[in-house]
Amino acid sequence: MNQPAVPLHAYQKRWLLDKARFKIGMFARQTGKTFTTTLEIVDDMFEAEALGQRRRWVILSRGERQAREAMEEGIKKHCKAYNLGIQEMESGFRGADGTVYTQLDAVLPGGSKVTALPANPDTARGFSANVFLDEFAFHADSRKIWSALFPVISNGYKLRVTSTPNGKGNKFYDLMTGADGAWSRHLVDIYQAVKDGLPRDIEELRAALDDDDAWAQEYELKWLDEASAWLSFELINSCENDKACVPEHYAGGPCYVGVDIAARNDLFVIWVAELVGDVLWTREIITRRRITFAEQDALLDDVFRRYRVVRCCMDQTGMGEKPVEDAQARHGSMRVEGVLFTGPNKLTMATHGKEAFEDKKIRIPMGDAALRADLHKLQKVTGPTGAPRFVADSDSSGHADRAWACFLACNAAGGGFVKIEFQSAGRRVSASGGMAGFM
Repeated sequence: MNQPAVPLHAYQKRWLLDKARFKIGMFARQTGKTFTTTLEIVDDMFEAEALGQRRRWVILSRGERQAREAMEEGIKKHCKAYNLGIQEMESGFRGADGTVYTQLDAVLPGGSKVTALPANPDTARGFSANVFLDEFAFHADSRKIWSALFPVISNGYKLRVTSTPNGKGNKFYDLMTGADGAWSRHLVDIYQAVKDGLPRDIEELRAALDDDDAWAQEYELKWLDEASAWLSFELINSCENDKACVPEHYAGGPCYVGVDIAARNDLFVIWVAELVGDVLWTREIITRRRITFAEQDALLDDVFRRYRVVRCCMDQTGMGEKPVEDAQARHGSMRVEGVLFTGPNKLTMATHGKEAFEDKKIRIPMGDAALRADLHKLQKVTGPTGAPRFVADSDSSGHADRAWACFLACNAAGGGFVKIEFQSAGRRVSASGGMAGFM
């Protein structure tokens, strides 16, 4: 075999030199799994062309941005290292539902070709080729993608699957934990990667991440429990989009805002969502810790200046009374509504929020580890009296503050996500503190 033209760490060499037809790897975040697998693809095509043959590879990534990165930071760089000239092409791939996906192609002089696409069942069945499933645990509809893909590669093609964990409710978990002998399995947590030469300061990384659940999943490769989570990782993943949480994408439509008021070490969070059609697109998530009420007011005022806010729901519980009263004075009680976090109110908000995820009526940013952990940590438990209540482990990142801000924004939009103009939507909080209901 040709020696790689790129320096690698020991765990990367083990992955590259493993020639098994079915190969799956679970790697810690930012350890070079995509980089190494795209190197294997280029090396395979280079070897084929040296023998007068052609190879066909398809990279299915979790989104368009990730597919482009695999091509730009992986395939193209490795081709340059191998002194391979390539012809680059960009086109559209139309799915069965009419959706057009960006297709990136790189063709070698001898005709070998690699294509990079966002993953979905249509793109999975659209090609007969060797396949690389990049960050497969995070692909929306991973089981449908797998069902569409496997018959395509059954005729002798190779399959490469890599990811970090993403809970237990996806096909990657099934493949990685299977007891069969068909798959060659690789596992590289952050400790193994550093031992094998990756230059990382583990303690510095852990302190900077500042979230125990995210660290356990992203770097220690632990399978977090899905049983009691209100929002499973699979459900969270299904609503991620790489175009969400980019303020520049704001199209001037009506916006709905949720505000979770900070208490001591918890996060102050403003969640801004624009209604586009019947989908709430997250435009911005503002998080701050240990800031004054004056600073909180200024951040909220800035949101009202930059977005066309139809309705804003704020946590009115305890210390939230005055911020809500002040916000109503500045922006009007028809647009600002206080919500008391009583047990029944939290159940109503969480239910509507979960329905937004289940019905794919919300889009959230892709790959935000802290946000994903925050959304996932919220749990519904049954109290001694049989009444349901919501709990979240309070750690250094708060106690699901982002999740509640998200649910408040969904509440602001209303349970049915009906388009409305500048008017009060839904009923006000009653004098006794109970929420009378959503529109």
